[in-house]
Amino acid sequence: MAPPLCRLYLITPPRLDDLAAFGHVLAHALDAGDVAALQIRLKDVADEVIAAAVDVLAPIAQAREVAVILNDRPDLAARLGCDGVHVGQTDASYAQARRLMGPHRMVGVTCHDSRHLAMEAAEAGADYVAFGAFFPTTTKDAPTRADPEILTIWQETMETPCVAIGGIKVENARILAAAGADFLAVSAGVWSHGDGPAAAIKALNAEIAVGVAERG
Repeated sequence: MAPPLCRLYLITPPRLDDLAAFGHVLAHALDAGDVAALQIRLKDVADEVIAAAVDVLAPIAQAREVAVILNDRPDLAARLGCDGVHVGQTDASYAQARRLMGPHRMVGVTCHDSRHLAMEAAEAGADYVAFGAFFPTTTKDAPTRADPEILTIWQETMETPCVAIGGIKVENARILAAAGADFLAVSAGVWSHGDGPAAAIKALNAEIAVGVAERG
């Protein structure tokens, strides 16, 4: 029996001042290795800015069979034709998101370090639950710190996929892949990598493969 897979879940930088230039960077990065999903995460910007980002970035990702997930806004995700939406505990509820997105598009839910919240989301029908932050992060304010053991317990007891998020980079990806994450959500660990985003994707995939091989 093949070992369970763990794949990359890429998150955009928090600001995209030059969409065309970032589109080229994104394409190069996605061509460098396996990426399952791209979350477009732009906070405190106008709807038009988000729509422009989806318009430029979604075709690049979807042409490479990378799912496009919008952060926070199921209304916009549905209208703009995204493959899914990710909602936090203070955003739209899962029920609201599902109603707007319909039955066939993805809805993922932030669950911090709480298996209780994750079980509620999974039982409601969430396509994935996200735990974190596992490591210090400057990309967003992280109210909780999660232990890798939560991934192991989740993997052993639940079927809904789990995403690990928060401060993940090449140097620590293996730990979370080994612990049982189905996906590793990475932002600065790719875009701020010293050798560039494409090199980061290659290195992360290599670390994930080792981590998955280490699973008991």
